[in-house]
Amino acid sequence: MRLSNHVYKTVDEISGQLIFVEGVHRAKIGELVKIVDKTGNVETDAEVLQIEGDRVMLQLVDLPLGMQKKSATTIFTDKISKVPVSEKMVNRFFSGSMQPLDNMPMFVRENDIPVTGYVINPVARKSPEDMVKTGFSFIDGLNTLVMGQKLPIFSLSGLPSARVVVDIINNAFGEESGSDSLIVFAALGLSYYESEYYMNNIKDSATDNICFLNMADDPLIERLLTPRYALSTAEYFAYEKKKNVLVIIADITNYCEALREISALREELPGRRGYPGYMYSDLASIYERAGRVKGMDGSVTLLPVLTVPEDDITHPIADLTGYITEGQIVFSRDMQQAGVYPPVDILKSLSRLMQKGMKTEEHKKITKGIFSNYAKGCKLRQMESIVGREGMSKEDINLLNFADTVENEFLHQEEKRSLEDTLEIGDKILKKAGLR
Repeated sequence: MRLSNHVYKTVDEISGQLIFVEGVHRAKIGELVKIVDKTGNVETDAEVLQIEGDRVMLQLVDLPLGMQKKSATTIFTDKISKVPVSEKMVNRFFSGSMQPLDNMPMFVRENDIPVTGYVINPVARKSPEDMVKTGFSFIDGLNTLVMGQKLPIFSLSGLPSARVVVDIINNAFGEESGSDSLIVFAALGLSYYESEYYMNNIKDSATDNICFLNMADDPLIERLLTPRYALSTAEYFAYEKKKNVLVIIADITNYCEALREISALREELPGRRGYPGYMYSDLASIYERAGRVKGMDGSVTLLPVLTVPEDDITHPIADLTGYITEGQIVFSRDMQQAGVYPPVDILKSLSRLMQKGMKTEEHKKITKGIFSNYAKGCKLRQMESIVGREGMSKEDINLLNFADTVENEFLHQEEKRSLEDTLEIGDKILKKAGLR
């Protein structure tokens, strides 16, 4: 039987962040490995990424510092990555490798959670229900987010998705959330400007939060681990501390690019557009960690944000995300150019579980009235461009005006709105147009 902390001095190749070790027995995917130089000082940590016979590929967690293969010693620890967690993490910033970014000392861990998370029996899963309030009318009023749901936001390059994320973090759950709510935010592949933006603006949240910021120049393996650190942290607070946790991950596109780059380093056969064939199951291993468990009070709700490459909604990242999740929020360049914030296209957006979050018939009637009449008004805009308003009936002109009102008064908002405010505005514009 293989001994713990087995030592090998058979490094065959060092290529960038990858190390190849020969003659290794009984290694495990995801196993933690220590890399030591000839002086006995630990140079860096690594993780088993691939096993082919007795040849093992390691991915360095940190960048190598002058490491030479002749002097490198690998120590296989028999340990799988775990996430240290504690209630002292709340309202703090961490790097993608769990190091503090707020000039405060590292917390004292209360527990260690496997990076792969809790194993939940599918039969024990509980149906998502009850609304997660975000403070945005386009979600709360029209595409209601439900506890335990996974609802992605499809943004486009140049659109203000970061601002939307910050506003949701600062406003989600509402002031009545109390101590039973928490937001966990994982940002992937950030520039220093983006990092400063998040750290400077996530400070007035009405809800407790924990933030993980992974930088663009951090090792690729860290980018793959950061969302899993965030989700393991969320599961700890949800299932052990009985909190309703909203997990926001931005940007999933940066995660998939890292996945593709590591796949290329491993010389795997590429799939669609160069992404690995297992990207579907890899994304599912993240998205499917959202949910609720029978007999337990906590919940994990997932709001992933992705920038659709080339504005192509059929791109593999958006396409596979759409298969796994329960709807989508779609941003639009046309709405951005029209000055609408958030620039959401509600006709392309859908929350498949929204009916479970709408607890009153009034909410359902207002949502239905806005959707149906706004769709009619948008369709009539094509006719208006051909014949002009002079050639249209009063009813058609009324619907055109209603579509403009929805965009300017209901969808566009600069400040947080309660659900009551959202429904009041929706009722008001419907009555004003004579549609209720």
